[in-house]
Amino acid sequence: MLDGSSITGEFYKQQLRSTKLLGVRIDDIGVTALIDFIVASVETQTKCMVVNSNVHLINLAQANPWLKTLFDRADVAFCDGTGVQWAVWLLSGRKPERHTPPEWIVPLAKRLAGRGRTIYWLGGHADIVQEAAHNLQQQSGLKTSGFQHGYFNSTRGSAENDAVLAKINSVKPDILVVNMGMPLQERWLAENWDHLPNCVAITAGALVDHISGRVSRPPRWVADFGLEWLVRLLIEPRRLWRRYLLGLPLFALRFCWSMFKKKDCLEDRSATQNSL
Repeated sequence: MLDGSSITGEFYKQQLRSTKLLGVRIDDIGVTALIDFIVASVETQTKCMVVNSNVHLINLAQANPWLKTLFDRADVAFCDGTGVQWAVWLLSGRKPERHTPPEWIVPLAKRLAGRGRTIYWLGGHADIVQEAAHNLQQQSGLKTSGFQHGYFNSTRGSAENDAVLAKINSVKPDILVVNMGMPLQERWLAENWDHLPNCVAITAGALVDHISGRVSRPPRWVADFGLEWLVRLLIEPRRLWRRYLLGLPLFALRFCWSMFKKKDCLEDRSATQNSL
């Protein structure tokens, strides 16, 4: 695992220990190292993409090969799911550190607040993303440069999408959090990366819901026992039943089949790639 002491500036992606699980790259990077990396990238004005993987993402990537390409080209691809964490451990004997944006966004924001940096929020319902932006600024002091709800025509080349890109480029945020859900947020970044200013873009899923206070996260021990999915399912059964009741068994079958075939399941490699 890479510790934060080795990330002091520029770009040190080559130091990460990376694994490919069913074709999707996963980096073993802890919270301290990730925060240090993002801060260093902001300070050096390095354009970076930080993405996260969980069982749902792994399943989506099997039907959407472009996701595998995106993860290969991302600067950091951290583990954000117990299922992925244990699958890598079963295959390699190494368990990547697992964490989620709601766990470290406030410490990151506090680090950046004293440096005069800004954050832009993209995605979520209009009132929720506004609340999230306000709450994070109150909790950390990090200035919000703008926010945009996710209910716009995000098709590449559409008038609405071009307007969103123009707004982001006009305010030039240091951090761009994209909260549009998988795989829309990844698709949006893949299609619009070349048109974004120098910033650190982070796929953050339901971060707006947590920071706004609309959705509470269970205690850390629940996630450590691999039960956070059950809590989320009980809270939002209509929205999440397919992801968990169908998605988890499907992932297990794919994992076991790939393990049996010994093909495209696990690959250690350097994480050095060109960014998008």
